[in-house]
Amino acid sequence: MEKSWMQNEFTGKRVLVAGMARSGVAAAKLAVASGAQVTVTDRKSAEALGDALRELDALPIRRMLGVDTEEALGDAQVLVLSPGIPSDTPFVVHAREKGMEVVGELEFAARVNQNLLLAVTGTNGKTTTVTLLGRIFENAGRRVHVAGNIGYPLSAAVMDSKKGDVMVAEVSSFQLETTERFHPRAAAVLNVTEDHLNRHGTMEKYTALKRHVFDAQHEGDVAVLNYDDPACRAMAAGLKGSVAFFSRLQTVDGGAFLRDGRVMIRWQREEKAVCDAAEIYIPGPHNLENAMAAALMAYVCGVPAPVIRHTLRTFKGVEHRIEFVRELDGVRYVNDSKATNVDSTLKAMASMTAPTVLLLGGFDKHVSFAGLAAAVAENRWIDHCVILGQTGDQIEAALKAAGYDRITRAEDLAQAVHLARGLAKKGGTVLLSPACASFDMFTGFEQRGEVFKSIVNGLT
Repeated sequence: MEKSWMQNEFTGKRVLVAGMARSGVAAAKLAVASGAQVTVTDRKSAEALGDALRELDALPIRRMLGVDTEEALGDAQVLVLSPGIPSDTPFVVHAREKGMEVVGELEFAARVNQNLLLAVTGTNGKTTTVTLLGRIFENAGRRVHVAGNIGYPLSAAVMDSKKGDVMVAEVSSFQLETTERFHPRAAAVLNVTEDHLNRHGTMEKYTALKRHVFDAQHEGDVAVLNYDDPACRAMAAGLKGSVAFFSRLQTVDGGAFLRDGRVMIRWQREEKAVCDAAEIYIPGPHNLENAMAAALMAYVCGVPAPVIRHTLRTFKGVEHRIEFVRELDGVRYVNDSKATNVDSTLKAMASMTAPTVLLLGGFDKHVSFAGLAAAVAENRWIDHCVILGQTGDQIEAALKAAGYDRITRAEDLAQAVHLARGLAKKGGTVLLSPACASFDMFTGFEQRGEVFKSIVNGLT
């Protein structure tokens, strides 16, 4: 049976999809299913891409691989960009000059989608929040697709969807560069701290991109914001939709807050108790914020408080985010490989309650480590730092400038784990929370986390 979305604004159009990673492949498949005339392009050759395009083998798609992407523009009417391609790349600028419509994969999929769409962005907490939000809707009896920046492209989710499903999208600043009509029924910005300045240049631009998630919302939509984060709170001005705040620190007029240790939601003149904050399974003040954001988004979309309560009590978190691996010789090993920026590591540090050996360092995103170093120096539980990766010299210099000298250097992750084992105290913790991306040594934080777990589980 034909799906309701298969006739859409891209039907019959000449569509060029640039970038053949997961998002690009998914967009190409969705474009074909929509009845578009599809060409795909990538600077890598077919040989270099290997099996990446196998899913497209049986589809009527023209391939222009291993060529300068600008050569592939041809007479295309729509250019669909993978998130890894910056919007100011010369061939993208040229496409716009030619009158071509340029959309990101996220925007492309969202325009085809006809189901309830929710979106979550922010520097940290996105994956935990969208996964929890998806679980809440599942427990409410809905069929849910948690997609986007989480590794399952929204285009693939739309292809897999049926009428009445719920689409929950994790959205990155990279994806928001190429959205214009992206229109979630409810969208949240969880927090904004320094990150990705190697791509965006300034904090002002990065913050503006995060706020952009609300720009196409209508009067009946909801913008969910962290009241305790000044950058988020300032985003409320001038929004078209209703604003719902969540706050760990004070009562808000409309949104989620704490009262006497209980998570409360006040919305449309009604107030409901959700659960005791102590009942939320995932630990740490940052996860309390994530839980409040997810609870609020679900509630404003009609999910009853008892369903939200049950989910908050039972949801056990996501892989690679403060994930317990094992205990050996009285030492707990924790995988927080998803901490790819400073603020995420600060949140992990705040969750520690025993002497901790912290593994730091990775790919250089051109951010400052001064704040991290000051927090390490002031944190009573950070007993020692083992440093590795491309940013090792910067982190060591920042730590020493902050007066912290319990530092050991490692050549790679395996050596770092073995050094940390020797440094850890019985009853303590070894925490991988690098404060950096992983691309200097790994294909992504997932691979880094898997390697860490394999090394830890191999210790005898």
